[in-house]
Amino acid sequence: MRIWYLLSVWLHILAAAVWIGAMVFFAGVLMPVLRRPEFAAVRTPLLRRAGRGFRWLGWSVLAVLVLTGFSNLVSRGYGWSELLAFSTWSSWWGQILAWKLGLVVVLLLINLAHDVLGPRAARLMEEEPESPQTQRVRRLAGWLGRLELLVSLVILWLAVLLVRGGW
Repeated sequence: MRIWYLLSVWLHILAAAVWIGAMVFFAGVLMPVLRRPEFAAVRTPLLRRAGRGFRWLGWSVLAVLVLTGFSNLVSRGYGWSELLAFSTWSSWWGQILAWKLGLVVVLLLINLAHDVLGPRAARLMEEEPESPQTQRVRRLAGWLGRLELLVSLVILWLAVLLVRGGW
């Protein structure tokens, strides 16, 4: 049974690294390059194609994170009865876990919103690149992406607190 737990933890860490690494690459490398004037002609189609690829990767990795996260809890002795018990959530560990799980739900909702606005922004950038609506949707999609990264980093911090025993 321990090998399955170790495999689940390994997959969980790998998925978190892929998720955060892809967002850092997108925000720190791809977007600054695409903002350069010499890439104006390919900016929108490249962004649209990269967004589609990232969407598939992102949701796959998020599914792995949720499944392995639950598996890791079960392997550590937390089944439904423990998760429904008040005593679990009243402890320091339980409160950190509650924050982490709550932020995972927030992250999933932000990702869903970003997946609606991102393609809409790309479509508007092709149809009416200078319109105020295009700029507004594009800016909002960008801020949602940044918020996803920030929430992901906080979740990672909470994960470290859970496994390392606090401050």
